[in-house]
Amino acid sequence: MELGTNGSYYAVIFTSQRTEGDQGYGSMADRMEQLAGEQPGFLGVESVRDASGAGITVSYWDSLEAITNWKQNQAHLAAQDKGKQVWYESYKVRICKVEREYAY
Repeated sequence: MELGTNGSYYAVIFTSQRTEGDQGYGSMADRMEQLAGEQPGFLGVESVRDASGAGITVSYWDSLEAITNWKQNQAHLAAQDKGKQVWYESYKVRICKVEREYAY
């Protein structure tokens, strides 16, 4: 992952509990990941969901401005509305500054 201009980057942590059934969720999730990847400042994404429907998606961005621009993207806004109405029982969004990263 590339670090932002100030030596750090940002993580948007989206935790959710899905409703039952797909209802077009899978194809929209794939489309949103593809579209996010085309946005300036996008660094990557990781996502998991368990059998109960609990999930976590973490997207990485080089700036708060890039996150704001993604949140205001028209296709993303439409997906957010559908998520509130159909796909999620509940969700929470956290935005964090990542100051250090290491791996083994």
